[in-house]
Amino acid sequence: MLKIDGITRRFGDVTALDDVTLEIEQGEFFALLGPSGCGKTTLLRIIAGFETPDAGTVTLDGEDLLSRQPNRRPISLMFQSYALFPHMTVAKNVAYGLEQEKLPRAEIKQRVGEVLETVGLSELAGRKPHQLSGGQRQRVALARSIVKRPRLLLLDEPLSALDKKVRADMQLELKRLQNEVGITFVVVTHDQEEAMSLADRIAVFDRGRVCQVDEPVALYDRPRSRFVADFVGANNLFEGTAGAKDELETEDFGVLPGTPAEDVKQGDKALLAVRPEKIGLSQVSEDSETTEAAEGAEGTESSEVTGETGLKGTVVDVSFYGGVSHISVDVPGQPRHVLVAVQGASEVKPGAEVRLAWQAEEAVIIPVDQ
Repeated sequence: MLKIDGITRRFGDVTALDDVTLEIEQGEFFALLGPSGCGKTTLLRIIAGFETPDAGTVTLDGEDLLSRQPNRRPISLMFQSYALFPHMTVAKNVAYGLEQEKLPRAEIKQRVGEVLETVGLSELAGRKPHQLSGGQRQRVALARSIVKRPRLLLLDEPLSALDKKVRADMQLELKRLQNEVGITFVVVTHDQEEAMSLADRIAVFDRGRVCQVDEPVALYDRPRSRFVADFVGANNLFEGTAGAKDELETEDFGVLPGTPAEDVKQGDKALLAVRPEKIGLSQVSEDSETTEAAEGAEGTESSEVTGETGLKGTVVDVSFYGGVSHISVDVPGQPRHVLVAVQGASEVKPGAEVRLAWQAEEAVIIPVDQ
């Protein structure tokens, strides 16, 4: 439905967007994910009509979008600040766009009533923004955006002003609402969990370029670059050379198991990325090289954890987060502590000697970024 082709935008010597190309399908929930300053909001403003690119095209249903004025585009933009009119009631805020189109009063009343019921604010129609919670104001902004029935809804960091619990609730609400109204959503966020929980597909941005476009599970399990592997969730990275089989050859740790990405060839300088929850951990007894109870990756047996490829290290910290424990392990030769995630409370204590290992299919070997 939306095709972005070769979009470039410069501000003086700074290139905010560098030859960005994306295709977004009808009815899709699409996320633009990246750190602050990577260009994702600039792209959103170009789609909305508030910025003009230096090069490239944007088409909606095959029609040129860049030649149309912002108010003539079938697009709504929900701002990060919500931008509600403080002197208007909830109903008036939602009706404002329809009134500017000079629609009949009866139609405006009907559409406002329907959308307020959809977002669960019918009983608060007479209140003003200062009488609402953050989550309720966010729903008003959403209602105002969808009441005009746009072909495309753009959301700029829509949940950043909410606390953690309300944010989690509103993530579910956004997804439900998108499925119900059938509008294509494009959301800008720097929050990986938000993007992973909401989006059908995610485009990861870094310094004005698109690094990878994928579904959330594929993006998490099979990153294609160091930036994506390091930015999307926690990851452990090991440097070495791609081996002949499913392995990375390293100077400090010997051969580590992993599955190469498509563009990695034998002999290439490469990185092995393995997620904390994929690592099996077992404690080494003081008087021998045998291991005690294994923890970590689901389905990882003790024999798999203690094989020749297992890394030996010392536990430096154990943090309990309720449903999961994070264990930091100092492995000689590895510049950063190796992070292991285990379900529930861990019995391993700081100072314990442990072995770490994983199966080849649980790790990915990616090229070293040029």
